[in-house]
Amino acid sequence: MIARQQAGKIALVCDYLPRQCGIATFSHDVRQALLEQYPGVDCMVVSTTDTPQSYDYPPEVRFEIPEQDIKAYQRAADFINFSDAEVVFLQHEFGIYGGTAGSHILTLLRELRIPVVTMLHTIEEDPKPAFGRVLNEIVQLSARLIVMSERGRRVIQSHYGASPERVDVIPHGIPDTPFVDPNFYKDQFGVEGRKVLLTFGLITEHKGIEYVIQALPEVVKQVPEVVYVVLGATHPALQRLEGETYRLKLERLVASLGLTKHVAFYNRFVGQEELMEFLGAADIYITPYLSREQTTSGTLAYAFGCGKAVISTPYAHAAELLADGRGALVPFRDSTALAREIIDLLTNETRRHALRKQSYLIGRDMIWSHVAHRFMESFQKARLGPANKRLALKTLEQQPYLLPSLQLAHLERLSDSVGVFHNATHSVPDISQGYRTLDNTLALRLTVLLEETGDATPHTQALATTYAAYLNHALIPETGRFHEHLSFERQWKDDADSDDALGSAIWALGTCVGRAQSPGLQQWAAHLLDCALPALSTTQSPLAWAFGLLGIHEYFRRLSGDHRAKQLRETLTRRLMDAYRMHATDDCPWFDANPGRAEALLSHALILSGRWSGDQEALEIGLRSLRWLVQTHTCDDHYRAVSATAASQPLELQPRLDQMPIEANATLSACIEAYAATQDVFWREETRKAFEWFLGRNDLGESLYDPATGGCCDALHVDRRNLNQGAESTLSFLLALQEMRLLEAALRAFNQPAPAGAFAA
Repeated sequence: MIARQQAGKIALVCDYLPRQCGIATFSHDVRQALLEQYPGVDCMVVSTTDTPQSYDYPPEVRFEIPEQDIKAYQRAADFINFSDAEVVFLQHEFGIYGGTAGSHILTLLRELRIPVVTMLHTIEEDPKPAFGRVLNEIVQLSARLIVMSERGRRVIQSHYGASPERVDVIPHGIPDTPFVDPNFYKDQFGVEGRKVLLTFGLITEHKGIEYVIQALPEVVKQVPEVVYVVLGATHPALQRLEGETYRLKLERLVASLGLTKHVAFYNRFVGQEELMEFLGAADIYITPYLSREQTTSGTLAYAFGCGKAVISTPYAHAAELLADGRGALVPFRDSTALAREIIDLLTNETRRHALRKQSYLIGRDMIWSHVAHRFMESFQKARLGPANKRLALKTLEQQPYLLPSLQLAHLERLSDSVGVFHNATHSVPDISQGYRTLDNTLALRLTVLLEETGDATPHTQALATTYAAYLNHALIPETGRFHEHLSFERQWKDDADSDDALGSAIWALGTCVGRAQSPGLQQWAAHLLDCALPALSTTQSPLAWAFGLLGIHEYFRRLSGDHRAKQLRETLTRRLMDAYRMHATDDCPWFDANPGRAEALLSHALILSGRWSGDQEALEIGLRSLRWLVQTHTCDDHYRAVSATAASQPLELQPRLDQMPIEANATLSACIEAYAATQDVFWREETRKAFEWFLGRNDLGESLYDPATGGCCDALHVDRRNLNQGAESTLSFLLALQEMRLLEAALRAFNQPAPAGAFAA
């Protein structure tokens, strides 16, 4: 055992109380246990925060990381490196770090110059690819790994290549409580003389509580004095998304089964002292969880180690802890089996007390004082391992690509209760020109994409509702098409609906279905999309077809089984391919000779549809046409945001046309998709060229983005900028910035090209 004077300075990376989360509670208990056993240890906390507002953290939290801010992970690494910490103790759970599959934490780990000991709370044998890649790299970057079960050891070694000598098995810690008769605590809860069943923890749909409730009618027949206590607040993430829908569903189930006298809900997050009192009063503890892959359960560890008779479904932790008759295991989602075991344990006191005593004795090795010493042993092994990493200078190529900060002030100025105004005079909204449907579709897409980087706020969510309401009003139910121009007086000014409005609306609606976090927004968008999709097949606009294909792809993120949408995708893909075959030549491999808007989206749509439908020819046409387009748009190593027709001519013969932000955004989006499809760094460089056009890498060397206002100039003329900052230009820049943020986050987190589709916009 490590002598106490050897304890050093530890940086605990985790989420932390007062955040209501199992990992936060565990991290707090870890720190307390280390301090009690090693009074000389300095254990500071680096905590992630999942809300725009900071928590009221205690003094030990020295650094705070906004969950989705990837740059903050870099700053946290610098802070730890400068802190003289001797070891980093990382609590890893996928749900508490930002980025794809929690990949932002890799940015921190790569920059640390001190050894990392990682405690793995979830280890899946067959994870989704992104989750597997993240965990593989965490294994590589950690000096030592701590798992809580023998199963965890087997999986981390066999599936993730961890060498046996780097893996420590340390059980979930528990408080040191006396072995007491449950009747000692029952009177303070008013349940004296009753048999108490208990489930506790943050409440989510994955806990399977409804199966225990459905088992109770049979139990009540045999043991009428039974009461089932469900202790814990609804998980904050679930509450933000759905409120108390699940709890209310459980309460209605209780009422429908006539169990209101036999079920008690305590809807609050309890501290350890109060939790021990609830556990003390319980005769049986039940974990009816639904996921077989759950590697650990702190609630199970607490109940078992405190000497409770436990009934559980056979998820990974329970199957191992309760094996060999140390508890009762029942099949998943099986109320009949639950009822049978509850009745047997409540009526067979000899068996119940034998389980209690056995659990309590085994649990003596799980108390925090023992666990803290084993943690310190692991830390010491990490410190005495291979030499720590040294600070390495990085070339500009190796450093992260710096992006402007997200600034939404001008978009907010342009928006009112109806939608976003089309025009502005400089940065002042020009209300006389009213609203355009295309602008509102761009704005709606942006607000949804902001959710993916954690930048959505109550205000941006309110804006999303406004833009959605505009689209709802713009729909022409008889045709499934959309009005284009609404005056400030709330009158539709267009004589006929627009193909561009239809296509861009479908793209925005598909994005809402596929990516929005709000179920209400998803359902609304799916309904409108169902009305609009048939109209898309009647258009003759290649750009509308491209918009539609992009929207269908987004829709398929969530509803890929829609047969009608799949057929429409095939039809529109063929039409774009036919347009290409009809007009493309060796010198000009493009779709037609008529200048249009956002033309790179034609290539983008074919790359996307080709990849996901398995149509290799469509993919090749998309890549070939896009490569020609970006090469002809390049002048003196910078991008020119002009039409394909203009760009195809020699520079001296090109018409002196305005360069438009929407062209740069479309090219950037297409190049991101090409990079995702091919992993060719050529496309990553072209993506950056298109983005840097906004920032001054253009014909005039002047920035169109105005960081003071958050707006973007409407055009780059031959001799000057158009200083008006209308909706289309501003949203083109903001969408380009958000897509770049998603791309760079994936590249920085994984430290290598991500697989196709990992960050497709």
